[in-house]
Amino acid sequence: TWKIEVLGGYTSAILLLIVAISMVWQSVERLWSPAPIHYDEAIAVAAIGLAVNLICAKLLHAHHEHDDHHGHEHADHEHHDLNLRSAYLHVLADAATSVLAIVALLGGRFWGVVWLDPAMGIVGAALVARWAWGLLKSTGKVLLDAEMDAPVVAEVREVIAATPARLSDLHVWRVAQRKYACIVGLEVAAPASPDDFKRALSVHEELVHVTVEINRAEPATGTPS
Repeated sequence: TWKIEVLGGYTSAILLLIVAISMVWQSVERLWSPAPIHYDEAIAVAAIGLAVNLICAKLLHAHHEHDDHHGHEHADHEHHDLNLRSAYLHVLADAATSVLAIVALLGGRFWGVVWLDPAMGIVGAALVARWAWGLLKSTGKVLLDAEMDAPVVAEVREVIAATPARLSDLHVWRVAQRKYACIVGLEVAAPASPDDFKRALSVHEELVHVTVEINRAEPATGTPS
């Protein structure tokens, strides 16, 4: 069920990309066909939007810092809540576009640079798309069980390297925040029990479900002289 949070972050990233595409489309339209702008009202709305998003960003950042001070010491703690990160990126994207909108509207209001508003819309869309793409990649890796760069993978390899077995296959995936399952394929020369290797791996508490498959190694055959 933890992946529902990750799915929320993934969906949020897709929505951000759609917003970015919409911003580009409308900005290009305005470059070709400028429309009259009520500058004073637009600046006021953009300023209110900026204030609201800055408050939301501060609250989300404070929540993230609170979590980090309560035992999140694992090396991948920065990815501990992708859903929270997606919400944070949403408000940052809104805040950034509000700033760009204010700059563009001030330019149009006082210097008559009417093209600045749609131009800033394209710049804002690029920022939103960049943040969304990063979030899409990080959440997609979790949803596809493709986090083989997690620190726990190296830890599993170290444990197996200290045994007589040879690692033939390894797959690790996240099942909860900082909790992992793994499948370990081993080749051994002498009879061995999977429980022996599970006990060796149990020193890493983040491994909550371990499957060990053991195969007898084929004896080396010499070449006839």
